[in-house]
Amino acid sequence: MSSLAVEHLSKSYPTRGAPLEVLRDITFKLSAGESLAVLGPSGSGKSTLLHVIGTLDVPSSGSVQLDGRNPFELEESELARFRNQYLGFVFQEHHLLAQLSVLENVLIPALAEGSPHPAQRERAVDLIARVGLADRMNHRPAELSGGERQRVAVARALLLKPRLVLADEPTGSLDRTNALTVGKLLVDLQRQEGAMLITVTHSLELAGLFDRRVELDDGRFRADS
Repeated sequence: MSSLAVEHLSKSYPTRGAPLEVLRDITFKLSAGESLAVLGPSGSGKSTLLHVIGTLDVPSSGSVQLDGRNPFELEESELARFRNQYLGFVFQEHHLLAQLSVLENVLIPALAEGSPHPAQRERAVDLIARVGLADRMNHRPAELSGGERQRVAVARALLLKPRLVLADEPTGSLDRTNALTVGKLLVDLQRQEGAMLITVTHSLELAGLFDRRVELDDGRFRADS
């Protein structure tokens, strides 16, 4: 069973004066199928937390263990493979490639390991249907609404069956109706897949869909419910 253990995680950046502390002694655990919403004001360190857990940045101290492995001990080539296989990302902006179809965009994670094989293609088709876009499979991003593009991004994040999905304000650019639709879809699919999910958000409505909620303020966790 998948698990995430974050222990005494801190992140600071050098400045001309004292180091700028962005994360301070963050500790928590997640198990397979669990979801955690991280709330907090702008500048509280939410995106930095996701970037460190997602191995896009390195911690100043503390540790991150995903299924018992510390990704920061891996060589760069191994780390890239680990990131692609273990982690799925959903960002505020969908980051779809304009020249590719919906199906081709969802298959992008498989391209990092060579040509997609038939089982991956079948999974992509299934995920696209599960996010309600079966009839838009061959459309390009410009032919989709904002909510539809974000649903494609959710399907892409889940293609390789990641243990952990990280979402950074995934509904922040959507209107309220689309935001709730995409948010519920993300949580429902994550639970069906048995993956762990961490989302940072300003939205109390979105956070209310999650198993646990925590506030990040001045680099520290303030509560867990």
